[in-house]
Order: sequence, then structure tokens, then C-alpha cells
Amino acid sequence: MELRQLLHFVAVAEEESFTRAAQCSNIVQSALSTSIRQLEEELGAKLFVRSTRKVRLTAAGRAFLEKANVALEALRQGKELIADIRSLRRGKLSLGTVQSLPSFIDLPALLEDFHDQHPDIEVRLCQGSAAHLIEKIRSRQIELVILPVEEAHPDLSSQIICCDGLVLACAMEHYLATAEAVSLKELSGEPFIDFEPTYGTRELVDRAFADAGLERRVTFEVSDLNTLLELVTRGLGVALIPQAVALARKDSIAHVALADVEICWELAAAYNGDISARDVLDAAPAAFLKLLVEQGAGHRGEAATPELPKLIAAPKKENLIGGSR
Repeated sequence: MELRQLLHFVAVAEEESFTRAAQCSNIVQSALSTSIRQLEEELGAKLFVRSTRKVRLTAAGRAFLEKANVALEALRQGKELIADIRSLRRGKLSLGTVQSLPSFIDLPALLEDFHDQHPDIEVRLCQGSAAHLIEKIRSRQIELVILPVEEAHPDLSSQIICCDGLVLACAMEHYLATAEAVSLKELSGEPFIDFEPTYGTRELVDRAFADAGLERRVTFEVSDLNTLLELVTRGLGVALIPQAVALARKDSIAHVALADVEICWELAAAYNGDISARDVLDAAPAAFLKLLVEQGAGHRGEAATPELPKLIAAPKKENLIGGSR
């Protein structure tokens, strides 16, 4: 049974004439008659009583007409729903982010902008570690996740949305506060305040010292950025943080450029999908990703010491939208 057969059947039932139904359906009458005959053969029942003057429904035809109208209305509503989703008149956005996003990603402002532009889209947000979010996105519980690029899973497609160079953050009274630049070797003896393993920039900083053949002491491990900054302010240790974060706290924390390496804190938006496919993302997450890219554009490629070699995650694969992971 085909959709066109249902449409032809309803047209004949409403017009009570094969001639008028054919005109309304914009097909020749013989083709319409063939379509109805094939439908009757498939159903195993006559749907119409044909006479020289009028066509009327049989008992089977009247019963089938009711169900045909229900089916056509369901199809019409389905088509309308799909159009609404594609045009962002309705739909859902399930978003995940790592905790302690850097200050150059203003998530509340992004969500406000998205809601203003698409007020009928339902937005759901969850936070957690990169591993927790990757599990959620792989099980299709969320559609889009914002996380450090080095923590993006190789099975996911992703796009770098912004990056910033790390700088030394220390108390205003610290002896390095007035230095023009400082090397990792000079910092290796300092007490560090850093995130717990797998959180924030911890892996990036650990790798920078390991690649330089240096060790460091992490005396405070925290899980949120505000606590880290408060401990630095009180002189309990130093930290390496994104330059944008340091600039936002310049009245309470001194920041110093790194002298021997550029460590880039990169954020990526990751999502399910075969990179060889087209239109991987649905309309709502694709629209939010566009906002993410636009907001992060001012911080893509920035760094504290641009003349030095960058320490970043090596690209793993290209993605559909652009950039690399």
C-alpha cells in the first residue's frame, strides 16, 4: 500500500466521482482507476459501488475511509513537526560541559542568546568530568559536549572552538609577580595549586613538565576554578591558568608569561557522527555550535607567547565542520 493510493482513495470518496477526483489529483482518470483497483485487490474488498451517475462507498469503503483519514492526518502532522524541528520552531538541545569552563566561554550568555533566538527549543544542560560526558554522548543521552580537546574521544567528531595560552598565576606579593617571564624550570620548585587529575588543565600542565623532563609539587588539588583562584590569591601556591582567566582577576592575582614554552588550553565541541556523513548534527545542536564558534572566534589561536613553540594535543582526525582534533 502506497501513500498515493490513500490520497487517490480519499479524493474519490470526497468527490464521489472518478472524473473529478482525477482532476483534483492532477492525474489521468485511467491511472486513478488503476490505483484504486490495485488498492482494492490488496485489501481484498471492494471500496466503491460504481454506477453511470455516481460513485459511493461500500461498507468496507466507509470503514477504510475513517482509518485512511487518520493515517493521512498523522502523516501531515509528522511532516509539520519535522519542518518545525528543521526551522528551530521546536525541538531539544541536550548539552554537556566540563566543570570550570574558562572565562572566554560565557556559557550563561550563550544559553541566553540561544533562548532569545529560539525560545521554543527545550535546553537541557549537565556538567561533569570529560569521561562522564563522553559516556553520556556515546549513549546518546546528550548531543553536544564542550571539553578540553585532549580529552575528546577518538570515536567522536569534534571541532576546536577556542584556545588560550596558559600563564603563571601567583599572589601579588609573590617574588615572581613582577617578572617579565618565567621558565618551567624556575617553577619546578614552587608549590602548585592545580585541578584533580582528569579535571581542567591538569593533564595539559602535567604533560608540559613531563616533556621538559621536570617534576613539580602539587600541594592542593581542587575540582573548581574559583577555589583554585582563591588559594592562589592567598599565597598558598602558584598555578598555570588561561590568560583570559588571569586577566579577569588582575586586581587580585599577578600573572606572568611563560618563557620557554607556550601551553595552549584548547576547548572543543564534540558530538556523535561519522565524519564522512553530511548534516551530522540536528538543527538545534548545530545552531548552538554556531554560537559557540562565533563567541570563541576571538580566542582561537591567541597565546601568551606567540613566538614560542606550542604545546597542544596532537591532531587526531579531521571533522565534518572544520578544524581538527
